[in-house]
Amino acid sequence: MDAQSAFTLTERLDNVAVITIDEPGEKMNTLKADAGAQVREILRKIRDNKDLRGVVIISGKPDNFIAGADINMIGRCASAQEAETLARQGQQIMAEINALPIPVVAAIHGACLGGGLELALACHSRICTDDAKTALGLPEVQLGLLPGSGGTQRLPRLVGLTTALDMILTGKQLRAKQALRAGLVDEVVPHSILLEAAVERAKKPRPSARRLPVRERLMAGPLARNLVFRIAAKQAEQKARGNYPAIGQIFKVLETGLSDGSSSGYAAEARAFGELAMTPQSKALRSIFFACTELKKDPGADAQPLPLRSAAVLGGGLMGGGIAFVTAGKAGLPTRIKDINAKGINHALRYSWEQLDKKVRRRHISASERDRQLSAITGSTDYQGFSQRDVVIEAVFEDLALKQQMVADVEAHFAPHTIFASNTSSLPIGDIAAKAQRPGQVIGLHFFSPVEKMPLVEVIPHAGTSPATIATIVKLARQLGKTPVVVADKAGFYVNRILAPYINEAIYLLKEGATVEQIDEALVNFGFPVGPVQLLDEVGIDTGTKIIPVLEAAYGERFAPPANAISAILNDDRKGRKNGRGFYLYGTKGRKSKKQPDPAIYALIGGGQKQNFSAQEICERCVMMMLNEAARCYDEQVVRSARDGDIGAVFGIGFPPFLGGPFRYMDTLGAREVVETLQRLEARYGPRFAPGDALLRMAEKGQTFRAGETQPRSE
Repeated sequence: MDAQSAFTLTERLDNVAVITIDEPGEKMNTLKADAGAQVREILRKIRDNKDLRGVVIISGKPDNFIAGADINMIGRCASAQEAETLARQGQQIMAEINALPIPVVAAIHGACLGGGLELALACHSRICTDDAKTALGLPEVQLGLLPGSGGTQRLPRLVGLTTALDMILTGKQLRAKQALRAGLVDEVVPHSILLEAAVERAKKPRPSARRLPVRERLMAGPLARNLVFRIAAKQAEQKARGNYPAIGQIFKVLETGLSDGSSSGYAAEARAFGELAMTPQSKALRSIFFACTELKKDPGADAQPLPLRSAAVLGGGLMGGGIAFVTAGKAGLPTRIKDINAKGINHALRYSWEQLDKKVRRRHISASERDRQLSAITGSTDYQGFSQRDVVIEAVFEDLALKQQMVADVEAHFAPHTIFASNTSSLPIGDIAAKAQRPGQVIGLHFFSPVEKMPLVEVIPHAGTSPATIATIVKLARQLGKTPVVVADKAGFYVNRILAPYINEAIYLLKEGATVEQIDEALVNFGFPVGPVQLLDEVGIDTGTKIIPVLEAAYGERFAPPANAISAILNDDRKGRKNGRGFYLYGTKGRKSKKQPDPAIYALIGGGQKQNFSAQEICERCVMMMLNEAARCYDEQVVRSARDGDIGAVFGIGFPPFLGGPFRYMDTLGAREVVETLQRLEARYGPRFAPGDALLRMAEKGQTFRAGETQPRSE
């Protein structure tokens, strides 16, 4: 084979052929456009050698099998027909692998996703390692697509309809033991013996088709199958709300294959893949994928990051406990917690125990791995054991004097190279660093709650933060499994600043006579994971509104909530879910009663007579406030690029991913239409809707936010 080929063939002395996949110059294997020709040439050699007993397909990468197909191939397709042809080509390659007369075994270690799993499904058997990095899945739905190289047809025949639906509809990834129980793999072995175990399996006779469990065989019958499809489709649509066309296509394609046979199923799969590739939803979702890929390569600053060997966390509350958990578990850094009393430390340690023990019960990790991770977290009420920590993350109360004292304490008790990262949600980082002896080592690192689940962090340098500090904290954020977005040190930073007017507008609507249910239902149907009223309850009304005075002081009346509404709610001891009463009422602990809107909230905030607002009007008012503020953030260089702004909104507040983020959405609508809508709302509801200067300029010149943006703008 050519020296630059990703696929190489080795014929062993025991007459087993080993195909090694190792994409030159890449950390991850992906199936690229030239893979077809490379694989066909190897398959020809295998067919020509009549002495071969079996074939093993294995990765040459240390931690991944194949992470999927190269998404750029789809972007280069100019029509649905071209994308359909691309899918048919993938199907044909997989069919040729499956048609080999000798056993073909996929030896899987690390990520085996998308096209990688479709290749493994085309093999006659699969064996994987028991490593935590090993994961198998079909995540195409997350790009607005469906598997296009035979995955929709082979997976349900191997693991059954219900498991296949769960995987394909959600993009769910299975760990090694889960894959073994599902029948997705035939054997799980230690990484050290993966190749030899696969070779031994390849020497055995080609296995017959796997017999499904009784339950799955019953589900495969026409009556049961139709029932499964109806129930699953109803559940999926409740989540998709008509915003994800891939969901409906997945059902159609699977049903076609199971009802009319594989050949019809493959044809339907390729056709649906081509159609979906051209949808605006898929294009938007793919833009997020590419933006994330770019961000992973973005160092955040023109400097080399400093070494990270250990960390500390100041504060053992909810945020501090979550930060310590991910720092020790995800980043693998020994982490020491400082709190003013043992209760805070115990709270943080218990939090980590609960999170890890849940993973043990779900068989995601072993008890010994739980204990190993817990041993990396320690605590103290003084600064003993902190002197050589490379980074300290501060998570104490939102009080400027207290945070400045934390900086002084760290500079007195920690090493001269220690970086101080503040998890503030509102206080300027420059103010926190104002009295620091080493201000270049002070930076903001804003996490979102719950820490272990939310994928975004905001990295906030102040004017004096050194480039090395920025690069180091960006590196740390990635080690924590987060997507870091570098934002400017201005009031509210980015995420909270664009979120506040969106929630404020929801409260204005409540005062004008809209109901809690109307508002939340409208925005969920628009594409947000939860409505703005429920979101405020979930965050905590006291916590979520704390930043409003800061923003109002910085930016003026457009951030002012309806008069007396917030104070009336807080004075009535309404904090949201955490104390059982907010805009909704919640059942007491231990009860499974659902939340219910509290009718008393309308009189409490001085709401007017109930009005029947349309969903369009509700969405328009709330979303336009968010878009207008996002454009201002762009203009003020709070975010370095439209790319960063889109990722921050999608990952930080759940802006509808299928719209691609606020800047892509504004580009789709056109700046002129956004301005005209805002001006219409301004005429009716007042100056808070006045379009910002950036939007006015762009509307006049017909510009877009993303035009020509390939790199973040300079600060």
